Amino acid sequence: MNNSKNKVSDQPLSFIKKHKILLLSLLLLAAGFITYVFWGLPSLEELENPRPQLASKVWTADGEILGQFYIENRIETNIDSIPQHLINALIATEDRNFYSHWGVDLIRFGKAMTKNLLTFSREGASTITQQLAKNLYSLKSLNENPAETVVRKIREWISSVQIEKNFTKKEILELYLNVSYFGKSAFGVETAANIYFGKRAKELTVPESAMLIALLKSSVNYDPERRMERAVSRRNLVMRNMVDAGFLTESDYLRFKEEPIVLAKGKKVNMRSEAPHFMEYVRQQMIAMADKYGYDLFRDGLNIYTSLNMRMQKIANKVTADHLREYQEVFYKNWKWESNKSLLKPLVDKAIKNTVAYKSAVSQVQKQMVYSQLVNDTQFIDSVKKVESTIQTGFIVLDAKTGEMRAMVGGADQDFQYGLNHVTQIRRQPGSSFKPIVYTTAIDNGYYPAYSLLNEKFEYNGWSPDNSDNEYGGYMTLRQALANSVNVIAGRLTISDIAPPATVVKYAHKMGINSTLAAFPSIALGTVEVTPLELTSAFATIANKGVFISPISILKIEDKNGILIDSFKPEYREAISPQTAAIVASMMEDVLNYGTGARARQFFSRPAAGKTGTTQDFADAWFIGFTPQLVGGVWTGFDDRRIKFNGWYGQGARASMPIWAKFMAEVYKQLNLPLEYFTLPDGVEYAEFCKETIERGDARLANESCPNKVSDLIDVQHKPQSCNIHGGAAVPLQQKESGSGW
Repeated sequence: MNNSKNKVSDQPLSFIKKHKILLLSLLLLAAGFITYVFWGLPSLEELENPRPQLASKVWTADGEILGQFYIENRIETNIDSIPQHLINALIATEDRNFYSHWGVDLIRFGKAMTKNLLTFSREGASTITQQLAKNLYSLKSLNENPAETVVRKIREWISSVQIEKNFTKKEILELYLNVSYFGKSAFGVETAANIYFGKRAKELTVPESAMLIALLKSSVNYDPERRMERAVSRRNLVMRNMVDAGFLTESDYLRFKEEPIVLAKGKKVNMRSEAPHFMEYVRQQMIAMADKYGYDLFRDGLNIYTSLNMRMQKIANKVTADHLREYQEVFYKNWKWESNKSLLKPLVDKAIKNTVAYKSAVSQVQKQMVYSQLVNDTQFIDSVKKVESTIQTGFIVLDAKTGEMRAMVGGADQDFQYGLNHVTQIRRQPGSSFKPIVYTTAIDNGYYPAYSLLNEKFEYNGWSPDNSDNEYGGYMTLRQALANSVNVIAGRLTISDIAPPATVVKYAHKMGINSTLAAFPSIALGTVEVTPLELTSAFATIANKGVFISPISILKIEDKNGILIDSFKPEYREAISPQTAAIVASMMEDVLNYGTGARARQFFSRPAAGKTGTTQDFADAWFIGFTPQLVGGVWTGFDDRRIKFNGWYGQGARASMPIWAKFMAEVYKQLNLPLEYFTLPDGVEYAEFCKETIERGDARLANESCPNKVSDLIDVQHKPQSCNIHGGAAVPLQQKESGSGW
């Protein structure tokens, strides 16, 4: 008897001994599976302090959102800012037992599995908490197989229980509605409300809330833009669920289901920024500062406050687009590819070698096949012609007193953020638009607008500049020479001690140009290369009474809770005296009053100053101008320098200046900016010059007996000599507000 009992009791031990390898293997597999499941779970820190990826918002100076930087386009909102009917729609559709379960709804899960087995269908049973776990911790992977789905579900269950332990139901709802994806790159209900309906989440109506909840099932299948009938049907189903759950009356349902879905402004959702090149300029600066401040631009939900003015930006966009559209047609009438076949060949060659097909070809034989195909493809060649002959522009507007960037148009394509920024990323010869810096050097060196030089050709070490109109003869004052952009006079400044090239370079750098400049006499004609932003900044120094202010775009950065990370101020320095700045500004006013920029007065009549610029063979067209309040710089040309405006229509006064003038006219009108005049500082006064001494090349102050007098500005610290031709007492200096005797 005892022996039989012992045999029975020994049987499990015997089984274990015989199959110990198998059992050990099963235990190891189970341990490995459990380890694998738990290894993929979020950490305790992640569970207790979830960090949704929040979009960083870029704000304009006038309080509008310019754009966002994000991996997931999400704006966080508080549960109290979400309407109750939206929460009701969510619970009625996704999880009616939300307030009673502990993260997993076992009864609902059992019913769903039974139905799926019996009907071979696929009904979900995930609770709101499970969906939150999946979204918050990226538990679901692409192209899951059945085994991976089982593992993910187990992880969701475990994570859901932990979430329920750490958060209240209200907090879970807030997290869920802030991390869920609604399509159109919209993460979170606040972003979705703005993208789809152009409003805040708290302003959503019942049908609008139901539409957003409908998108949670599939933002593709129920996209109201592309599949309106499906979207309406799913929205109405959500509202029917609200009726069944007791959140909505039958009469309200019947009324709401007849309402059409009206998207934001009744048109397609628009994700573009009004200032894409400015956004990229801001992004580059933010990335450069990321390590210093320890933020993640694309995940931390920063608030970036900039200097850009949205109303000015929209005006800049419109006047630029209108001008380029008109001028592109002018260019097509004057440019013939048949006459530029030698240029087209290398352009096509470059375009082919930049194609994806050519770059991805492995062997030289394959590359040659791609090349041979495209070089004979008429459609491809036409596309190259169109791209290369597209007129580009860079337009920047600064506040004259603060250096703050108010508007930026970085190129002809105002939708593409990552294209070449023709304000900050190109360096071109400015031509005659550089001359104000040369004249500033002369004025600061003790000379004055009435000082006269011989307007005759000269030769200096092999350099002999020509006037654009080929007109020469007699003496001309500095004021007249700058207004009419006379090359010979500008050249005489740099071949003498009036404005030596090395001194001009020094002044250019002090006034805001950072590019390396070669100190040759030809600098008088703008043969150096600068960016449009640099030259505009230098002109802003003149407008700002001689004080250079570094251009600034980012004013301050706050974290997602509104706590200041840092604020920014521009660099200030006195580059030139206020007396010199006022005199040069007065001379530049005459550029617009009667000189090369006089066409600007067809559009803009307020007090303004500026300078046109046109480079050799009409390759680059410039206009930089300013009022007492705003400074604007325009460059117009082509990305390939070999393509040019081949005619007088490519002058700065024609190709660039209208953008500036029309912008200023519209800004002053629409923003109702006050009328402001240029003022003269102490030490700058009007004096009477003897006209005869000017015409003889020795400008002197007039005596009482001088028959013909000309009034112009002087710096009293550099008072000219009196007339030595006519006798009599000197004419006293005069105080005047504006204008000259020319």
